[in-house]
Amino acid sequence: MNEQYKEMAGRLIVALDYPDATQASALLQELEGIPCYIKVGMQLYYAAGPDFVRDLKTRGYKVFLDLKMHDIPNTVKGGAESITRLGVDMFNVHAAGGKDMMNAALDGVTKAIQSDRSLHKPLIIAVTQLTSTGQDVLNQEIGIPGTVKDAVLRYAELTKDAGLDGVVASAMESSDIASVCGTDFVTVTPGIRPAGSDQGDQKRVLTPGEAIRNGSSYIVVGRPITAAEKPRAAAEQIIKEMMEA
Repeated sequence: MNEQYKEMAGRLIVALDYPDATQASALLQELEGIPCYIKVGMQLYYAAGPDFVRDLKTRGYKVFLDLKMHDIPNTVKGGAESITRLGVDMFNVHAAGGKDMMNAALDGVTKAIQSDRSLHKPLIIAVTQLTSTGQDVLNQEIGIPGTVKDAVLRYAELTKDAGLDGVVASAMESSDIASVCGTDFVTVTPGIRPAGSDQGDQKRVLTPGEAIRNGSSYIVVGRPITAAEKPRAAAEQIIKEMMEA
């Protein structure tokens, strides 16, 4: 396993979008040995709970806990403290919750670490706009004027001002975010679809290679791997495309 492979595999986040731990564990067996990140979202976390996350950490995986916290600052602070104690490597909040709420998430992480020095600081990222959100939904349903990119960049700047590590955004916006927030600002990009795969409910998508060329720090891939006939081969092909980019 060469260094470039390890680096790119570590930038691949596989989304375990399963209804229970049994199905998720079956995929993990398929992917064993690939040093990728694992994303645990709402469906799996609500079904399997924190013990599943602890098991992933025991197996040596880096974990992105994708619960998209969006609440009053004090509630988010408590949630962030609990998440940090769980030992995850990355978690997210909604940038739409505002600067005080994002500051509170950082305060919760700090409080957990101050009380237990064995803990490490997870990356805290903020959701800008979902990759399923198109222009009509943004303007007419959510009520935010301007383009999707305008909204994403505004939230990215707010996130950086709040002291967080980065954002969740479409890979289409990665280079623009870097130009506004700097290249050290993390961009986690879902809505990744290998060429020829089903776009599903995603609106703003790029291929793995396009995302890497556009400056994405991490790419999130779910169904193109989890629903593939041969998930391991699908993951390896994506890593290969990332390396070539």
